[in-house]
Parts: sequence; C-alpha cells; structure tokens
Amino acid sequence: MKRLFDILVSGLLLLIFSPVLMAVAIAVRVDSPGPIIYRQTRVGRNLHPFRIYKFRSMVSNADQIGGHSTAQGDARVTKVGRFIRKTSLDELPQLTNVLKGDMSLVGPRPDVPAQEALYAPEDWIKRHRVRPGITGLAQATVRSAAKPEERTRLDLEYVETASLRKDLIILGLTARQVLMRGSH
Repeated sequence: MKRLFDILVSGLLLLIFSPVLMAVAIAVRVDSPGPIIYRQTRVGRNLHPFRIYKFRSMVSNADQIGGHSTAQGDARVTKVGRFIRKTSLDELPQLTNVLKGDMSLVGPRPDVPAQEALYAPEDWIKRHRVRPGITGLAQATVRSAAKPEERTRLDLEYVETASLRKDLIILGLTARQVLMRGSH
C-alpha cells in the first residue's frame, strides 16, 4: 500500500510542480556554473546504494572543499541555493527517486556511505530496513536543528513504528515545518 501511495503521490506532485521545477532549473543555471541536478551516492533500503537527485544548491566542487553536511552560513551554498534550501525546493527532483523505487516520500533521510562510521553496526542495519525518504520523523519534528544523536533516535523510532497513517502525519508536519520555519 505504501509503495502504491508513493507512486501515485510522487507522480501527481511532479505534474503539479513541473512549472516550479522548470523555474528552479533555470534559476540554478543562471546563478552559478555547473550542472543543474546534483547527483550523489546514498545508501538505500537493505544497504543498496543509489544515486539521489537534488537541485544543485552549492558550488560545483562543494564535495571536494567540505564535508557531507552543511552548517548555517556555509560559504559553499549559492545565492539561489540558500532560497531553494530554505523552501526545500532543492528536494523536488527526489520525487523521481521515489518513482524509481530508490526512496519513499517518508523514511529516514538517506545517508552517504561515509556516515556508516557514525552508527553502531546494528543501528546502521536497522535504519536501512526501510526505504529512505524525502522527509522523515526528524525533519517533521525538529527540521535541521536536530543533533546527530537525536536524528538517529528519531530515524530508528520511525523504522520501528512505520505505517501509512504515520507517514500521512509526518507529511502534514513536514508541510507545516517548511511553510512556517524553512530550513538552514
């Protein structure tokens, strides 16, 4: 049921947001040199790697000049990047990851492989029993203010209690977070 929900909603959202997708693509292209879409290897369900898609919000060589996470005021973030991150528009291309089956609308945010070192081995395996999501319990409740330990606790809590009902609640809470608070 969850997979069918993911397919239907992500397909519908791609249609609805197609003008926004085009506008963001143009803004990214005009703002700074480099590709419009950022691709990165992430860890998916059952530890299978996949390529995540996002609108590029940082300078082209950001991976070589900094770590896998960003902080408030990170100099690698472009002018358009600040806006699309705050509004979460940079995440819209992940709807194609959902259609492909690499991701779900709701689940723990996908980690880069290097983040495995931050987990106890059993937590790393447990966290990847479900598809990663565009949003998750941590994003819906504490957004980007979560400390790594808190994010891990919320991700593992989601894995233990996942349901379509809970996903609907998380989607509603995420919409409220984005509309009311934005991101970093």
